[in-house]
Amino acid sequence: MERSLNHREDSFESISDELHLEASEAVKTDAGPRPPSLPLPGAVLGKPPPPARPSPSSRPTTPPEPRSSRRPVAIAAAAAIAVVVVLVLVAKGQVRTTSSSSEPPSARAGPAAAAPGAPAAERSRRGISDGEILFGMSSPFTGAIKELGRGMKVGIELAFAATNEAGGVHGRRLKLVALDDEYDPARTAAVMRELVEQRRVFGVVGNVGSLSASASVPYAVENKLLFLGALSGAPALRREPPERYVFNFRPSYAEETAAAVRYLVGVRRYAPSEIAVFAQDDDFGAAGLAGVVQQMREYGVNPEGILKLSYKRNTAEVDGAVRQLLAATTPVRAVVMVATYQPAGRFIQRASDSGVARTFTNVSGVGAEELADELGQAGKRAMDVVVTQAVPSPRSQATAVMRYRSLMEKHQVGERPSFVSLEGYVVGNLLVEALRRAGKDVDTESLIQALEGVRELDLGIGAPITFGQRDHQGSHKVWGTMLEPSGTYRAIELD
Repeated sequence: MERSLNHREDSFESISDELHLEASEAVKTDAGPRPPSLPLPGAVLGKPPPPARPSPSSRPTTPPEPRSSRRPVAIAAAAAIAVVVVLVLVAKGQVRTTSSSSEPPSARAGPAAAAPGAPAAERSRRGISDGEILFGMSSPFTGAIKELGRGMKVGIELAFAATNEAGGVHGRRLKLVALDDEYDPARTAAVMRELVEQRRVFGVVGNVGSLSASASVPYAVENKLLFLGALSGAPALRREPPERYVFNFRPSYAEETAAAVRYLVGVRRYAPSEIAVFAQDDDFGAAGLAGVVQQMREYGVNPEGILKLSYKRNTAEVDGAVRQLLAATTPVRAVVMVATYQPAGRFIQRASDSGVARTFTNVSGVGAEELADELGQAGKRAMDVVVTQAVPSPRSQATAVMRYRSLMEKHQVGERPSFVSLEGYVVGNLLVEALRRAGKDVDTESLIQALEGVRELDLGIGAPITFGQRDHQGSHKVWGTMLEPSGTYRAIELD
């Protein structure tokens, strides 16, 4: 046994000698021979140089040191030589260090930061601990449509609060981190990176904004991040076939505006030629315009003949659109709007004051209560205004809606029920159901499979929710509502 150990130590010392030689040669090759004028290492630190090593003939003849006492020295020497070799390789660029990362410092800051290129297993369970699952939300909480962001946040947090109060999902509480993207796609991209790479959220839920989706959806897909229940009906969220990680609860804006046109023609008996479109000049407006064009084609109307009016995003400058409406050669009796609440309210006010157009419709993305407030300030609530919705009225007697109102009184004291916060509540409950189905060992892929397995799910809103591998839009139901002089909305049939 002693002989075997002695043999291994001889081999170890031989390897150490070889490493020492290779390291010395590498240093010579990389830096060249040391000039004679350079001070020795000890002198650089203000220490005297080491004494010269005596020649073999001058060394005292002492008995050799036992091998057992030489083992720690040999191991320490080998470790020191290994460090030298690594440093030499780093100097030559053969070993990559973390400082060579191309990520900006803000994305790497702190021990919690994780680059998008992290291992798949780490990404799929990021944001999950034994007691909590963390979700993120990028939405406008300042600016022109801040009330939509706030409403979605209220609804999602309401669903989370009720779930946490009942013990969470498989023992884990749900938490939402909501950041302001100011309804600006550039800001949205930065917020998404912060949510994932610094806040380390498991998934994103309830984002608001169609144009913002052009920045958030590609990031979510690239990083295999759940992206659920955005308040948007834009095509960017509805690819064919669907993006694996993107799921929508609501109908598209095209479905909403097509339903509005059918209502105006089939129920109100307007001729298709008497219908104009007023839309935001971006992806949001284009998404709604597509539904009008599709429905008009079914009526045999050339889309080129549709009067199209527009305004710029994040403004309420509608005077140019009103002038176009007044100059129209064909009388306009109804306008299908795809607009946020401030420009929509101003357009209705100016158009009605000018004596043109009789009926105005808008999509759910307007924020129905906010539109009612805008018109109330202008004394125009008695106008003929219809808003299509992705959820039933927050005043209805549907099971989920009654539960929603009860929870609002408990957890959101002073907050009025609204279509937007009700939608957030439904989206939150949809997420909770999927998490339950995915099981305690949930990760991103198992959650996706759970969502794709949802069939005819009854959440108590009066319309079932169904997903599939080729269909990531849970609901196609469009509700109709009409504004009352009191500022509330009553349900109407669209067909």
